Amino acid sequence: MGARVKARDAARRLATAAGGEQPAWIRLLSPDEVASFEGRDGPLAGIPFAVKDNLDLAGYPTTGGCPDLTEPAVRSAVAVQRLIDAGAVPVGKTNLDQFATGLVGTRSPYGACHCVADPAYVSGGSSSGSAVAVAAGLVPLALGTDTAGSGRVPAAFNGIVGVKPTRGLVSTRGLMPACRSLDCVSTFTRTVGEARAALNVLTGFDADDPWSRRPAPEPGIAERMRVLAVPDVPLDLDPPHAAAWRAALDRARELAAELVAVDVTPFLAAARLLYAGPWLAERWGAIGPLLDRPGVDPTVRAVVTPGREVTGAEVFAGLDRLAALRRAAEPVWADVDALLLPVTPGHPRRDEVAADPVGVNAVLGRYTNFVNLLDLCAVAVPAGQRPDRLPFGVQLVAPAFADGALLDLAARWCGEPAPPAGNGDGWMELAVCGAHLSGLPLNPQLLGYGGRLAYRARTAAGYRLFALPGGARPGLVHTGDGPAGGIAVQVWRLPQQAVGALLGAIAAPLGLGRLTLDDGRQVNGFIAGPEATGGTDISGYGGWRGYLASFPGR
Repeated sequence: MGARVKARDAARRLATAAGGEQPAWIRLLSPDEVASFEGRDGPLAGIPFAVKDNLDLAGYPTTGGCPDLTEPAVRSAVAVQRLIDAGAVPVGKTNLDQFATGLVGTRSPYGACHCVADPAYVSGGSSSGSAVAVAAGLVPLALGTDTAGSGRVPAAFNGIVGVKPTRGLVSTRGLMPACRSLDCVSTFTRTVGEARAALNVLTGFDADDPWSRRPAPEPGIAERMRVLAVPDVPLDLDPPHAAAWRAALDRARELAAELVAVDVTPFLAAARLLYAGPWLAERWGAIGPLLDRPGVDPTVRAVVTPGREVTGAEVFAGLDRLAALRRAAEPVWADVDALLLPVTPGHPRRDEVAADPVGVNAVLGRYTNFVNLLDLCAVAVPAGQRPDRLPFGVQLVAPAFADGALLDLAARWCGEPAPPAGNGDGWMELAVCGAHLSGLPLNPQLLGYGGRLAYRARTAAGYRLFALPGGARPGLVHTGDGPAGGIAVQVWRLPQQAVGALLGAIAAPLGLGRLTLDDGRQVNGFIAGPEATGGTDISGYGGWRGYLASFPGR
């Protein structure tokens, strides 16, 4: 994880720089205090890290950005302690939008952080201090939190990597809650490799945290993400953001095997639920009793106080609406690996936020709020600069527990090496194109044999797909004159001994053969004999799932 700088030296350097105009820190530990954490062995030995001041560090107050909270924490938050146990060394507590209520980084009595590239622009929040501490090179790692985008917005605005893991993957015990059902501990680093090292340490089930979850990847999550979804309509972006987004789409075309345009309406509709009904009431329940204390930011008070008026009927109506939107969003993940979006619609100036603190803040969450609500994971990664040279960031979003594969994709985006996804001894790749696709009736056969979805792909040109008699399965035939775009397939990894058993369960005219993918790679797959051409040619649908989608109600 980069150069292993002595944490005490880092503490002295930070103390010297603490008087600058960037109020990243609420409390810096002295060199002697830092020394008390040094000396532990582990994968992060000697790495200095910062802690957002809504996470407990034993012996120090957790202010949440409110100076009136002065009681020292009895023990460290689980996430903080896991880093310490891995050898990392805390050097200070960082500034934030008070009580983690905001995406701007300006709602703090400790001062407003700003973008490291231009002090006229906001830093983003609520994890403002953690993000700028990493972006400015003060520490290589910082903990933040993410409830509505607080781990991604400041990462995008400052040109660094922000990881919002699957809810419950990292324990939130010892975190001052904002919305407990949505809160996640996030990380800020300069590289994806550093983020991966931190997340490996942070991940772990915590039986004492009722929101903690054991990893349980869905069968449809690919080990290697190759198919990216992008919105099927132009996004409402500020002009400099729009220019940077067009460049990011060009990068995505280079990176992905396929870009698929999808309807993001249910995602954006879910985002609009955050500050209404259940989650506004939940936020009031978490911090409402603190709002009468001295030093509470008036905008924070104005945003949260209406939560006390939310009725039970409104709560359940909101939950029902979210369930409907989650169901509407689910089909997007059938044939794509990750969704690519800008993190925000624009990058506001500090004076714009001062003039309209609630309105500007609300706009910033348009593309981030839905991730936690819909139980997804996300990584914000740098995507170059806008024409005005401000940093620009995009986010890669995927289903819950796809964190590892998503980090691999993020590494490829950033030009970093990712762990290879080889077959390994005793494993065989097998391409499927019909009822064995994830979520379809015969997919449990693959899962029962220990199969894992390796990646999504398309065949080379020259293949056609035919609906076989009975309508329950298709046959893929190499005719030499198939559509140029190929046919959608999934490549699964199976134990070699399982392939024979699976083949024995497949009825003619299907058999096992070699097929060529659109990138020239050859894999084993289910190929039909020429007699399958007597079925209905459905190649124009692009694949079996596309054909099924043409039947209403299926």
